[in-house]
Amino acid sequence: MITLYHCVSARSFRPLWMLEELGLPYQLKMLPFPPRALAREFLQENPLGTVPLLVEGATRMTESAAMCQYLATRHSAAGLDVAANDPAYGAYLNWLHMSDATLTFPQTLVLRYAHFEPPPRQQPQVAEDYSRWFLARLRAVDAALQQHDFLCAGRFTAADVAVGYALMLAGHLSLSAQFTPTVAAYWTRLQQRPAFQRALAIQHQAAIDQGVPTTPAPDTRPAA
Repeated sequence: MITLYHCVSARSFRPLWMLEELGLPYQLKMLPFPPRALAREFLQENPLGTVPLLVEGATRMTESAAMCQYLATRHSAAGLDVAANDPAYGAYLNWLHMSDATLTFPQTLVLRYAHFEPPPRQQPQVAEDYSRWFLARLRAVDAALQQHDFLCAGRFTAADVAVGYALMLAGHLSLSAQFTPTVAAYWTRLQQRPAFQRALAIQHQAAIDQGVPTTPAPDTRPAA
């Protein structure tokens, strides 16, 4: 049984969405945000105090994009991975890594310096600069989608889940209004997937059942 530690709408939404796409059984453990401060016992599970944490047997993972690749590869019959001998394999890996290192990273700085720091420490210029940085990096997403519905291999893959979360986070930051029409249409397609909608409903109900706030609290790992 897979156990996923999750905060509402944090980067742990990536593996949650993947689990729903794959139809795998799992246990979802909800945490208040930030868990390193509000759920100190979680540090015994993950010394970083961050989510996600995915546990399966002896496997323990803390990187959301890596979890997408892990789950897609381990359950390749579902068709969400791209094989190493596929011409699209390099693009697939690139999108998986870009999703967090290039797209989510600048968003976490916006979160920190526009929302989570106390007013004396907020930096509006930093937030503005990194908002522009994120939107500029979306040009690569726009270019990839000009002739295709999904990012690579001519079909929906784990890369779309990983990049899709960055678009979801952009909505929480009020940046989605600046998506190009192509990116906006892509994001609409992703939101229409039944697994995405199930993941939203499941995290909401699990938060209620486990006594955790249901409002979005994205992961701000760089602020640690």
